[in-house]
Amino acid sequence: MLVYNEIKEKKFIVVDGDPHEVLSSHIFRKQQRKPVNAVKLRNILTGKVFERSYHQSEKAEEAEIDARKIKYLYSNRGEHWFCDEANAKNRFKLREEILGPQVKFLKRDSVIDGLIFNEDFIGVRMPIKVELAVTEAPPGIKGNTAQGGTKQVTLETGALINAPLFINEGDILRINTETGEYVERVQK
Repeated sequence: MLVYNEIKEKKFIVVDGDPHEVLSSHIFRKQQRKPVNAVKLRNILTGKVFERSYHQSEKAEEAEIDARKIKYLYSNRGEHWFCDEANAKNRFKLREEILGPQVKFLKRDSVIDGLIFNEDFIGVRMPIKVELAVTEAPPGIKGNTAQGGTKQVTLETGALINAPLFINEGDILRINTETGEYVERVQK
C-alpha cells in the first residue's frame, strides 16, 4: 500500500480493480487544512484520463505489474504482432491504444518490455532512446537559420520527425521515444 505522498509519476496503482498509471501528482495545502495530493491518472485498459485527490489519511494499492521481454514482428491493419523473445511460436497481437504513440518508433525484431497485469498484456515499455535510419530527407534550404532551422524527415519505421537542416538520407539518428524528438546524429 502506498501512502498519499508516495503516489508519484510513473507509479502504477489499482483503482476500482483496474491498473492506472500516475501521470502527475501535486501535493498542496489549502490555508489551515491538511495536505492533499492532487493526482492525474490514466486507466491503462481503457486509456481514460481523470483526476483524483488523495488526503493524508488515504492509501492506494500499488499494482503488481510484471515485465517480460517480447519481440516486435510486424504491423498489419492496425494490429501489432509480437512474440516471446525465447519462443517465436508464441505469437500475439496488441492494439494500438495499448501501445501508445511510441509504436511509430518500433523497428522489426526490436526487443522491448511487455507489461503484464493479471496475466494480460496491458502495455509496453520502450527504451527511452532508439537509433533509426533516415529514409527520406529533403535538401536543406538556405535562408533564415539564425534560430537553427529544421526540416521534416522520414525514418525507417515511417515516422516523421523534425531534424536539423544538415541531416541527410542514410544518416542514423538517435530519437527520444517519450517526446518523439531528434536528439543527435550517430557517427557511422
